[in-house]
Amino acid sequence: MTGLLICAALGIEARAIRRGLPAHLDGTRVVVTGIGPRRAARTAADLGGREAVAGLGGREAAAGLGGREAVAVVGFGGAVDRSLRPGDVLVASEVRFEGRVHPCPSAPLLAGELARAGLPAKVGPLVTADHVVSGAERHRLAAAGAYAVDMETGPLAQAAEGRPLAAVRVIVDTPEAPLLSPATLARGVAARRTLSAVGPVLVRWAAATGPRTVLLAEPRSFCAGVERAIEIVELALERHGPPVYVRKQIVHNLHVVEDLGRRGAVFVDELDEVPAGAVTVFSAHGVSPKVREEAARRGLRVIDATCPLVSKVHAEARRFASEGRLVALIGHAGHEEAEGTLGESGESGVLVQTVNDVAALPADRPVSYLMQTTLAEDEAAEIAAAIRRRFPDSLGPKRNDICYATTNRQRAVRAIAEESDVVLVVGSVNSSNSLRLVEVAARHSPAHLVDDQGGIALDWLAGARTIGLSAGASAPPRLVDDIVAALRGLGEVTVEERVIAQETVRFSLPKEALS
Repeated sequence: MTGLLICAALGIEARAIRRGLPAHLDGTRVVVTGIGPRRAARTAADLGGREAVAGLGGREAAAGLGGREAVAVVGFGGAVDRSLRPGDVLVASEVRFEGRVHPCPSAPLLAGELARAGLPAKVGPLVTADHVVSGAERHRLAAAGAYAVDMETGPLAQAAEGRPLAAVRVIVDTPEAPLLSPATLARGVAARRTLSAVGPVLVRWAAATGPRTVLLAEPRSFCAGVERAIEIVELALERHGPPVYVRKQIVHNLHVVEDLGRRGAVFVDELDEVPAGAVTVFSAHGVSPKVREEAARRGLRVIDATCPLVSKVHAEARRFASEGRLVALIGHAGHEEAEGTLGESGESGVLVQTVNDVAALPADRPVSYLMQTTLAEDEAAEIAAAIRRRFPDSLGPKRNDICYATTNRQRAVRAIAEESDVVLVVGSVNSSNSLRLVEVAARHSPAHLVDDQGGIALDWLAGARTIGLSAGASAPPRLVDDIVAALRGLGEVTVEERVIAQETVRFSLPKEALS
């Protein structure tokens, strides 16, 4: 553990923080700065000797805060953004003071941990002022993008430059609930309880600080099929205007779906939720013939975003079924791709999820097998081998059904996992290919699936000096960049890439998307 210095402006804040800290905790100091930037500046100087902190800037100021300790400035604050309510916890993404901006890159990590502790945490800019801010001044700060204001974080942020920094404010007053009102006392009591709960989270944050190496798997993030599907929805919105309806999620990623939703895409589970004649996109995972028939009956203007590699599996399913063969699909129950492929197989299709399922396959006709494109390569191969052992004359796909992107990402994550203390895979919980990456990595080191940086538990990072980082084929690349940036807020980060393959595949758009 690096050590932790917690600065609070008031004794009541410091006592609340101390109350929540574990007993006999080594490496943590709690100090009282006093209200206002000047007193905070004097405190910063006193912590290391006044002569060492000339001007409260640069290396001397950092030394004044006590050497290697991570610094957290904690206490009550006033909201300027109207989305904040009394009792909310603001984790500063940056501290604005005297014309300078002091970034707090690890804020999303800390906010995520606070949320898991049951606290209503939000991330946004914090302004330090030399007076109580009210009225029109609050509105001006809000218009400039600020979320909250205090009177002491700025000088301490200056002094802590180059060190892990966190600024946490429990909101006591808002534009609608001013500081000088009868309800302030009750809000202050509630805020004290919240501060007590903040302390243990700060200890976990400090334990996660320190220098580390990040190993980036390459390739990672979007594959050609995902890029194509997203582009199809974007083009539909541009050419036809919102709303554009999408059956199921266009790809299995929370951030992609939310972004397209903000731009006018409407995601539905079934076509009966779509108005007759509306522009409708089929997702990258494909659909069954019954869905296509329903769309035609209702006169929907369909744009098919099915990945071409999934369409290949559909074609194989139709061919095997037309030959009178049993079509054993190696895949996962409930996944949209599996449902679509089984639909193409008609009554000939059977889902096989494990080696044990092979024993239950009927032997009354010739057998063929196919694979869901997002499976773990080695597990799917094991099931396929079991099918061939039981049915020596069985036929499989002419080429491996598991797509190149899935295979490449699994091999890349395996390479980084062998060198890592922990592996983080960016992706959503309903993403099959992302889940398979976690399973592959977990055979070599602890591995976790996260939607974004806020999903990273700080305990995973404590003592982890080498972190492997990858992303599922449906995860936006920016989420990986966000995680690296957040980790830099915990200490120096060295980034190394492990390149397994270079992907140059591109898929053309369907003609319906261009008209």
